[in-house]
Amino acid sequence: MVVVRMVAGAGSVLAMLSLSGCGLLWSCTDSTAERGEAEVRVEIVDTDERPAGVTAEVTGWRREPHPQVPEEGDQIHFGVRFEGAGRGIDPAVDACAVDEKRVVLGCQTVYSVLDFGRDTTDTVDGYLAVDHPERVAEVLLIPNDQSSQDRRTCEDDMKDGGGVHPPDTPGRGERL
Repeated sequence: MVVVRMVAGAGSVLAMLSLSGCGLLWSCTDSTAERGEAEVRVEIVDTDERPAGVTAEVTGWRREPHPQVPEEGDQIHFGVRFEGAGRGIDPAVDACAVDEKRVVLGCQTVYSVLDFGRDTTDTVDGYLAVDHPERVAEVLLIPNDQSSQDRRTCEDDMKDGGGVHPPDTPGRGERL
């Protein structure tokens, strides 16, 4: 008899909580933004595909050994310039070395620190380790801001997670 009363009572409590807006199940959804078109110069967009107020441009690239690990052979040394006032973000974009058919040979997320509120410029550089550096035809940037990549998901935190997340960094062999 005690079990029956507890189950009946639990149903009433759940109904009251649901009707009062205090449901036990959080409405948490995750989604991924659609990847933008990769180019040498891009206007960075947030996860809602709104312009972030910052552009990024590949300033150049070349094959050369990384100075700290020259024994690993040639890598792709590239530069990226970030410009703009932004909307309160420290932007980050994926830089990808591609072959002549725009097949990804390697990617890396590149971060910038801009002085927001004023138009400003920040130049960063990096090295991409690729299997066949001689096949690299260009370095492209993907316009999606990656700075919020570490946001919690519904799986991590049902109450505070969720929302739109940046697209995954392209993998080797993907075509941009």
